[in-house]
Amino acid sequence: MAEKGKKFLHLPYTVRGMDVSFSGILSNIEKQAPHLISSKQYVPEDLCYSLQETIFAMLVEITERAMSHCGSQEVLIVLGVGCNLRLQEMMNIMSEERGAKLYATDERFCIDNGAMIAQAGIEMFQSGTTTPWDLVTCTQRYRTDEVEVTWRS
Repeated sequence: MAEKGKKFLHLPYTVRGMDVSFSGILSNIEKQAPHLISSKQYVPEDLCYSLQETIFAMLVEITERAMSHCGSQEVLIVLGVGCNLRLQEMMNIMSEERGAKLYATDERFCIDNGAMIAQAGIEMFQSGTTTPWDLVTCTQRYRTDEVEVTWRS
C-alpha cells in the first residue's frame, strides 16, 4: 500500500541517541487520518507511505549512528521488516555513502522472530549462561545494549 503513496505527510520524528519512539507517530496518524482522508487531502496510500518513510528514516539514522559508534562497515538487516525492499533500498543508500556493505538476509530467515529468540537462547545455553525460572522476567522496555553477550569472545 505504501508503494502507491505519492503525497508525504510530515509526522513526529523521535530519535534520541540510538533510541526511537513510534508511539507519537502512531497516535498522530490515528488522530489525523479520519479527517485527512474524508477531506480528500490524503488517500490511505499516502498515509502508509508517510508512515513507512518516516519510520524507515529513523531506523536508518540510528543504524548509521551505531555504525559510527562501533566503527562498523557492515549492516545486516533481519526480522520481518528486513524483507521490506524500501528499507533495504534506504539502508543501501546510507551504506554506500559510508563506503559500507549492506547484507539483507533471505526472507526465509527473516520472518519467525520466535526462531531467532530461540537461537539466542541456544547460544547462551551453550556458552554456559542460564537463568533460574524464578529470575526470568519479561519487559517491553528491555535494552539490548545492556545485555551481556557471553557467547562471543
